[in-house]
Amino acid sequence: MNGRLITLEGGEGAGKSSVLDALRERLASRGIDVVVTREPGGTAFGEAARALMLDPAHAGLCAESELLLVFAARAQHVRERIAPALARGQWVLSDRYTDASYAYQGGGRGQPLERIAALEAWAAPVRADLTLLLDLPIEQGLARAGARGPRDRIEAEGAAFFERVRGTYRQRAAQEPQRFRSIDASQPLEAVRAAACAELDAFLDSAGVKQ
Repeated sequence: MNGRLITLEGGEGAGKSSVLDALRERLASRGIDVVVTREPGGTAFGEAARALMLDPAHAGLCAESELLLVFAARAQHVRERIAPALARGQWVLSDRYTDASYAYQGGGRGQPLERIAALEAWAAPVRADLTLLLDLPIEQGLARAGARGPRDRIEAEGAAFFERVRGTYRQRAAQEPQRFRSIDASQPLEAVRAAACAELDAFLDSAGVKQ
């Protein structure tokens, strides 16, 4: 069986970590060998880039540097982890991928979307087969994120920034309905996990993965 790339997207406080665990368990229960990873991150270099990007000490990092840093980490991630795993027939489950750059660096920071598309084509040519978008109101997401403790450099942005991020995510989901599945993440966590697993099951069934 060919490997598939499944990505999980959403803003702050959407519950991605918990949903990711549920998806991993569901894939394993269907007999699928799955690699779980995240962005920025996934490799030693990617994790170092993540630490730089999220460190509040780098509050003055310009939008262009942030975009290039994310794609430098992503290029390494694709070549070191994602592409080799898919070539081995494994499935890859990633907490964020290229859509996050359109949402955060594009919608949030105002970087031209065509610039992001050019970087994607060059540095991250592997496309997601299924993207689950956890969508919830900004106020609710920020309240959840704030309860976790001190905010990182991205979480410290204002509500207007995150409204642009959410709007871009929703726009991308509307433009690619064959790949995206939107889930109401304002529900209780167990309901969100169940909805995500139901979408995954439908995808697995369509892909011919037997129970």
